[in-house]
Amino acid sequence: MSISTAEIARELVLASASPRRAQLLREAGYAFTVVEPPIPEPETLPKSVTAAQAAEALSYFKACAVADIVRGGWILAADTIVAHGDEMFGKPADQADARRILTRLMNTTHQVITGVTLLDTAGRHRIISHDVTRVTMRRLTSDELDEYLAGGAWEGKAGAYGIQDHHDPFVESIEGSFSNVVGLPMELLCRMFASAT
Repeated sequence: MSISTAEIARELVLASASPRRAQLLREAGYAFTVVEPPIPEPETLPKSVTAAQAAEALSYFKACAVADIVRGGWILAADTIVAHGDEMFGKPADQADARRILTRLMNTTHQVITGVTLLDTAGRHRIISHDVTRVTMRRLTSDELDEYLAGGAWEGKAGAYGIQDHHDPFVESIEGSFSNVVGLPMELLCRMFASAT
């Protein structure tokens, strides 16, 4: 359902179609309206920047795209990237891409990086930051990987897995924010809100 400018909440707008980010905000007690950024997800990530720089930049681009649609209030946008060594992984394009990503990440400790932007649509004041969580992933057998891919749980998730899924067979341990791996680091967001007021 499309939302007109007049209907959009003036306090906080979540610039994301992610149901996981919306759930985290609701569980934390925030009132907000969702407006999906009218820009496509990039198919490749630039090699000339770090994963943290890319995540922050992508979150800012999303916030700006939604700020052009709404008037008043704060725009919240986020972008999650998984990094291992000099490789960066976003959302898989298809099942074959998900297999490639998971094969690279299995049996590693890698980083999940979420860039977060708070953008004041009135004054264009912006706060941009990121959080990093280290995730250790176990190795799956070929049959386990095939079963996971067939189930489709990899769709729409950076790194092709979701730590919040009860049936997720990959994650062995994490160091850092759990909500960051889900897609929105709530601890960081609280600090950003505090600095915005």
